[in-house]
Amino acid sequence: MTTGVLVMAYGTPRDLSEVEAYYTDIRRGRPPSPDQLEELTSRYRAIGGHSPLLAITTAQAEGIGSRLDNVAVYIGQKHAPPRIEDAVAKMKTDGIDHAVGLVLAPHFSSMSVGDYENRVVAAAGDCGWTGAFTMIPSWHLEPGYLAFLTRAVHTARDELPEAARDGSIVLFTAHSLPERILRSGDPYPDQLRETAEAVASRAGIATWETAWQSAGRTTDPWIGPDILEVLPRLKKEGAPAVVVCPCGFVADHLEVLYDVDIEARKLADQLELPLARTPSPNDDPGFIDALAAVVKRALPA
Repeated sequence: MTTGVLVMAYGTPRDLSEVEAYYTDIRRGRPPSPDQLEELTSRYRAIGGHSPLLAITTAQAEGIGSRLDNVAVYIGQKHAPPRIEDAVAKMKTDGIDHAVGLVLAPHFSSMSVGDYENRVVAAAGDCGWTGAFTMIPSWHLEPGYLAFLTRAVHTARDELPEAARDGSIVLFTAHSLPERILRSGDPYPDQLRETAEAVASRAGIATWETAWQSAGRTTDPWIGPDILEVLPRLKKEGAPAVVVCPCGFVADHLEVLYDVDIEARKLADQLELPLARTPSPNDDPGFIDALAAVVKRALPA
């Protein structure tokens, strides 16, 4: 049997020239207005003109592959090359009999991990790949992932003013999704809370909350509360400092480097509320060990 692993991520423009095509893809082929395009482009400019997401995703995939024996590793992104459809076609060309799908997002939602799986199935039908496919639904309680977050929380708390550390509140965040997923019993919010509870217990954190970030600009309501709504409330309630742990993300990219490091931090500064952000997993060896362990359990015997 020839076995493969398909590592999947959201995707990112590689530079400013690709932002419009990327945004159009996210909008299902509808080009953004000039104002919408300028707003997103300005965010990429603010983080240096590009996102490191593709480079980090590549390093994560290569790290997973280096820990597996006789398993081919493929990268497939949802909204930018290399795409999921291209990876599935390559698996067919390479004669892969069985592939395991790993989304670089720890929590399951029908609109995230579920959508990736649907894209793989559709791509297989389009190109005629008939190999078996096993999707990993979530890994939000994987011990190595929780261990990384626990260390990261301690690292971030140490960055706060010493007098504010003991009373600081940890905000565990993930990308918001439209509220309509809740009507079908989607486990996404519950899994975020389970991750937060597990890390808080390991880290000895008494005061913590979950919050949401990076909601899309649509007419539909999105899951809240948003981190930009939570920070003023925490200040009003007397919180001395905040640690933001964006545990729904596994890499430094726009939603972390801009939405937390620039936008949320700017608000926290205005509120005179000290804020520290946990480091992202990226290609941390212990974190990659954890991802490889998740994949190994899903591989055929």
